[in-house]
Amino acid sequence: MATEKQKQKIVEALMALCAERDFARIGLAEIAAGADVTLAQLRAAYDGKMAILANFARRIDAAVLAGDDPGMAGEPPRERLFDVVMRRFDALTPHKAGVAGLMKAARRDPLLAAALNRIALTSQRWMLTAAGLDRGGLPGLARAQALALAYAQVLPVWLEETDTGLPKTMAALDTQLKRLERAGTMLGRVESALCRLSGRRRSREASTAHPDGGAAEAAVPAAG
Repeated sequence: MATEKQKQKIVEALMALCAERDFARIGLAEIAAGADVTLAQLRAAYDGKMAILANFARRIDAAVLAGDDPGMAGEPPRERLFDVVMRRFDALTPHKAGVAGLMKAARRDPLLAAALNRIALTSQRWMLTAAGLDRGGLPGLARAQALALAYAQVLPVWLEETDTGLPKTMAALDTQLKRLERAGTMLGRVESALCRLSGRRRSREASTAHPDGGAAEAAVPAAG
């Protein structure tokens, strides 16, 4: 049974290796050696490299959520989300070289990119929850995917920025969140319109089924 300390060392070993070589060329034995654990301990902790990456993302999620600022509760939605995503970049800073290597590998490997997107969807769902913006079902999934794509646009800016104040990253994130806000407003209007149309349809169906000759009355709105 692997301890929590060993699991952490395994995560750190993989991220260190990601900074040095292509993800596909990293072997499990190398990870075990870097973490100073046996292969048996590595196997007890994780199923493979993607499981280690998923745990890395989970640890970053936890760090962001632990840093929640109650003072942001009264701020507008975009400001709350901005704060959450910037906290995520802060949490990722010690692993910046590893993230850069991983992103480089994903650009050459569509399967890796797809797997990373699945992990990102879970993380971004938690980021939306931290900002008080999560929704259930397909709308929630759509929001998480939209945020994951926006985050992916900002990530290269963060990776290249050397200023610890992250002015370029903040500007890029602000731009992306404004776009999401506009898209969300438009989507909200579409959803409202669909709800109104659905309500009218139910009303017409109810009128058609009415025994007092509602069918003739229902034809009037249709003609208009």
